[in-house]
Amino acid sequence: MSEISVQEHVSIRIDGQMITEIGPNVDRRGIDLTVDGSDAVVIPGLVDPHTHAVFAGTREEEFLARLQGKPYDEGGIQSSARAVAAASEKELVQATLPRLQLMLKSGTTTIEIKSGYGLSLEGETKLLLAIRQLRKTAPLRVISTFLGAHAFPEGVRHDDYISTIITEMIPTVRRRRLAQFCDVFCDQGFFTPSETRTILRAARGAGLRLKLHADELADVGGAELAASLEATSADHLLRTSERGMRRLREAGVIPVLLPGTAFTLGSPYAPARKMVDLDLPVAIATDFNPGTCLIYSMWIIIALAVMKMGLTIEEALTAATLNAAAALELSGEIGSIEVGKHADLLLLNLDNYRQIPYFFGYNPVHTVLHDGEIVYERTEHDKPARLKKAASQPS
Repeated sequence: MSEISVQEHVSIRIDGQMITEIGPNVDRRGIDLTVDGSDAVVIPGLVDPHTHAVFAGTREEEFLARLQGKPYDEGGIQSSARAVAAASEKELVQATLPRLQLMLKSGTTTIEIKSGYGLSLEGETKLLLAIRQLRKTAPLRVISTFLGAHAFPEGVRHDDYISTIITEMIPTVRRRRLAQFCDVFCDQGFFTPSETRTILRAARGAGLRLKLHADELADVGGAELAASLEATSADHLLRTSERGMRRLREAGVIPVLLPGTAFTLGSPYAPARKMVDLDLPVAIATDFNPGTCLIYSMWIIIALAVMKMGLTIEEALTAATLNAAAALELSGEIGSIEVGKHADLLLLNLDNYRQIPYFFGYNPVHTVLHDGEIVYERTEHDKPARLKKAASQPS
């Protein structure tokens, strides 16, 4: 994760959606548009592999109460479920598009979006249909995850809801091709490891790839379960044991860490440094959601990973690009600047990539290319002064 290849004075040729040549003397024949990146740092588009970006309403009262000492519980999810129940699919799409535009302007070119605020067949289907519509209309790549097992709906027996997930929701997701992944919130007070295993086995039988919310609130063995199921990723992992980490490595499961959530909740950060030292390919994500993290900027997440989780900037950049793509099973297509990959590129208003965490909270993006097309370009009116390290006396 710490090995980044830096090339200077080269050009990148794009044909259609793909990178076809990189070097100092690329073939310029047939080029109909040239983007000048001579004064920019160019990196791969950022990949956000864990969000709950489709929701209705806000939860600021819960946020403020938590700052006064109220513990986090499933009540907030129930609040969002009630708001989603009252919203139409069209309203959900209209509310989400501006959020995705903000993410795009901050350099995110691929995003995973989970359902999970429906907690019923009708509600989960509505959320997944909204995500499908966003896949068609949003100017970035959208990956859909079914998270019907986010919490238990109010007034419904646990066994009955799990039966509904397995016999009604998963078959509907499969028949209508509504998602690529299935996720379960496996944690204290939510779904037990046994319940999680039952749901995810059914999802795998329906052709869905597997993810877990694991060991955020307590070490319940979620990492070990993710490893035994050979899930694509295990996410959160704030309380995971070293044994769990080693099992993830052995099984090839990508740990997706969410420092913005730990920051917002005041929780301990996931042991990223230990994971990397154990040769785990760590990914990072925003966990953008209405209850525990409204951070949409991957730049803040990268900075938190460096400042609070002990990663180097090279490791954090890898975690936000290539490893994040691996958490979506897309590392062969995106996540690095290589011939044969999709041309998702960011031009940054920086002197070098090591300034990213140094200028905390600053959005350095001035141009975004997604699949070879310019999808965002900061205007001269909006462009901030170029940030540079001071060359004079230190303050």
